Amino acid sequence: METREGADGPGGPGLGCASFNQDSTSLAVGTKTGYRLFSVTSVDKLDCIHESADTADVYIVERLFSSSLVVVVSQAMPRRMNVYHFKKGTEICNYSYSNSILAVRLNRQRLVVCLEESVYVHNIKDMKLLKTLLNTPSNPTGLCALSTNHSNSFLAYPGSATIGEIIIYDANNLSTVTMIPAHDSPLAAITFSASGTKLASASERGTVIRVFSIPEGLRLFEFRRGMKRYVNISSLSFSPDAQFLCASSNTETVHIFKLEQHGPSGEEESATWSAYVGKMFSAASSYLPAQVSGMMCQDRAFATVRLQMAGQCNVCTLATIQKLPRLLVASSDGQLFIYNVDPQDGGECTLVKTHRLFGEEEEQETGEAEGSSPPQPCQSYAATVAMATTAPVPATLTDKLVP
Repeated sequence: METREGADGPGGPGLGCASFNQDSTSLAVGTKTGYRLFSVTSVDKLDCIHESADTADVYIVERLFSSSLVVVVSQAMPRRMNVYHFKKGTEICNYSYSNSILAVRLNRQRLVVCLEESVYVHNIKDMKLLKTLLNTPSNPTGLCALSTNHSNSFLAYPGSATIGEIIIYDANNLSTVTMIPAHDSPLAAITFSASGTKLASASERGTVIRVFSIPEGLRLFEFRRGMKRYVNISSLSFSPDAQFLCASSNTETVHIFKLEQHGPSGEEESATWSAYVGKMFSAASSYLPAQVSGMMCQDRAFATVRLQMAGQCNVCTLATIQKLPRLLVASSDGQLFIYNVDPQDGGECTLVKTHRLFGEEEEQETGEAEGSSPPQPCQSYAATVAMATTAPVPATLTDKLVP
């Protein structure tokens, strides 16, 4: 649920990163001057619930659900992770690592830090280091996913630098569960469903998206995003009920796929031309080569969105806002687009609101919200840490991480 452009990316205001929290109720953005947290529980109003200018060039910012805990990493100190209680204005702790931090993932049980060739698993309640996975396959983008359901805490990361293998690791029991041979080319995106029982993946080619059962690793669905060109898929996200999956890329189109099993009895009710053609394809597929029949059996997008721009990195999520299903797209040029999604008929989604994450208009909208809940004075009490050589160096923990 994260996209990264770097401090000097195409976003005019200097957008360094953007990520939705685990239940898609909040949006965090990193900038050249700090970071901001927005509430996305309303369509018409975008509330800035917190803004910090204490750390410049933020390229990772992750919030734990709707709690006060936020994790920040900056370009100035890329090996150091800072954990803050933003409502109190205090730093809870910090950790330093041997190389640059590429990604941070968290749920209510675990906090995972991903470097290029190693992964660190912490207990989020006291930040104790539980496990270090060393010599993992080269992962220069820090690709990884952690299930938000803390009762299983499955972690997924690449099992190869050359093909699309996925390692499923149990971060609660600290053991490897399985390896999924997902794609022929290297991975580009992975994400878990809210329950942690499904995993979606896409390769660097960007033409096929697959969904697997977890922990078994069985292929459940296969969706074709397109055939004409390879694209860079930057974001995958399940709906809260795992009935839909959205995918965004460097093109102008966001795809939404519907996860439904096509059974013989269910298809009898659909007398449409597309259903008839689908039956003919299914019948003919048994007589065709495996590669051709596999392509014919892949489902196309249930719904789509045509963005106003192409060639930009963005992050998308599916959420229920004001009792209706919505698609949210945060773009690297500092905009948040909110679309209505028709869960019955799909088709082209309707743009209902565009918010600016920066600028005078946004400042006027959020000024009143910030004034109603002024931040408490900063009371820094984190201990100083030394730079690590092969393992992270913890600061003294002086507050519970999970409020």
